[in-house]
Amino acid sequence: MENEETKETQETPENSNEVSTPEDLEVINAQLEEEKKAKAAAEASLTEKDARIAELETSLSEAQQGSEAAVAEIAQVKESYGQAVSKYLDAVRLANSTIPQDIITGDTIEEIDASLAKATTIAESVKASLEAQAREAKVPAGAPTRGEISLEGLSPREKIAVGIQQKGGTS
Repeated sequence: MENEETKETQETPENSNEVSTPEDLEVINAQLEEEKKAKAAAEASLTEKDARIAELETSLSEAQQGSEAAVAEIAQVKESYGQAVSKYLDAVRLANSTIPQDIITGDTIEEIDASLAKATTIAESVKASLEAQAREAKVPAGAPTRGEISLEGLSPREKIAVGIQQKGGTS
């Protein structure tokens, strides 16, 4: 029995050191191969992602440059529009010289047109009112007809002078 115990104790240390059998080595090698494949796939995936990130960064840069160009173009268009509106305002004021210039205002063409319409309405209303007042206070053209001269308050000598003058004499 002692031999068997010694044998068991001898076998136990060999197993406790975990000496691998060829089957265990094959399993470990298979796992190692799988891990290598997974690592290669992960590295390939990372490489693809890095390439995609670089592509997106390039697209973003191009979009930002396009955006900056669009902003500059919009600023130029706004400036040109402002100049055009200013010239239009001047032209409208010149074309409507009977309306005071400070009444026609606006920052857009629509505002200028609305201001002109309002000013024209006011001007026509004032014109109609003035014409009505002129008709009411109409003074006949020419000199008024002569009536007799009032002799009241005249001295006798002045009365005689008026009488002689009326008959064509000299005074």
